Amino acid sequence: MTRSKQLPYPRAILFDLDGTLADTAPDLAAAANKLRTARGLAPAPYAKLRPFASAGARGLIGAAFGLKPGDEEYESLRIGFLENYESALVVDSRLFDGVTTMLETIRELGLLWGIVTNKASRFTDPLVPLIGLQRAGCVISGDTTAHSKPHPAPLLEAARRIGVAPGDCWYVGDDLRDIQAGQAAGMPTVAAAWGYCGDAGPASWNADAVASAPLELLEMISKSRT
Repeated sequence: MTRSKQLPYPRAILFDLDGTLADTAPDLAAAANKLRTARGLAPAPYAKLRPFASAGARGLIGAAFGLKPGDEEYESLRIGFLENYESALVVDSRLFDGVTTMLETIRELGLLWGIVTNKASRFTDPLVPLIGLQRAGCVISGDTTAHSKPHPAPLLEAARRIGVAPGDCWYVGDDLRDIQAGQAAGMPTVAAAWGYCGDAGPASWNADAVASAPLELLEMISKSRT
């Protein structure tokens, strides 16, 4: 366990999707590199693209082309990226090691779990069952509410749907926006250091806890009962 303060015992645990439960970076990177090869460019190294997978189209286009929203060509690249990704959602994507055991144990403990992602529902809805997460108590996508993370609205909607007060939910994610959203929603937060984590990493995010592997979350739950 990388770092953890004493957390209150949860009634539910909410998870980010990309980089937290599911290692979707291979297929996201492939969608970006398909754009490059269509333009006669060599594929970008996977190691360069992987850290930005949690940031979706914005992150992958930035890493693959050095462009940001508002730049010329960005919007056409964004549309092309999403089309590429939608056509090949689960080719090399998989759950992170330990996630299945972690979720089964959470359920055995009588706790609820759900998913809160910024991924749009056109991708989330088919991906969740394909990758083996269909037992989630709720699935909140980036377009489920009027706001996406780091706004707290998606997390508050998840808590409402599973019938648990926000303060009794933990939120686990691998991006600064996840921690900011959890804090804004009044939830204890856990940074998933096994995920993509962007450039800086979770050390500066001020999460309540940091875990280096999915099964360490079970240790945190056990510790919170004492």
